[in-house]
Amino acid sequence: MKKIFLCCSAGMSTSMLVNKMKAAAAEQGIEADIIAVSLADFDDTIKEYDVCLLGPQVKFRHEGLSAQAAEYGKKVGVIDSMAYGMMKGDKVLEQALALLED
Repeated sequence: MKKIFLCCSAGMSTSMLVNKMKAAAAEQGIEADIIAVSLADFDDTIKEYDVCLLGPQVKFRHEGLSAQAAEYGKKVGVIDSMAYGMMKGDKVLEQALALLED
């Protein structure tokens, strides 16, 4: 099972995107645990999940959070702004899976 989390300022704006990602995963037959959390919960969540995607509004934290994630052998990416704005769950899921395979 793939464990993916999205991280933004409060975890709210990414919640709708999580639902779209879950639907895309189900359509593709991919077993995935996908959640949204706030930046404050990053430290605890990165230990339990495989990959993190940051909302575009917090991309300025990418470098620091990537360094933290690397300590656990995990990766952090920034959600493509266009896919985020259009709530393209399939595209964001694709992005997370590509990071996992990297």
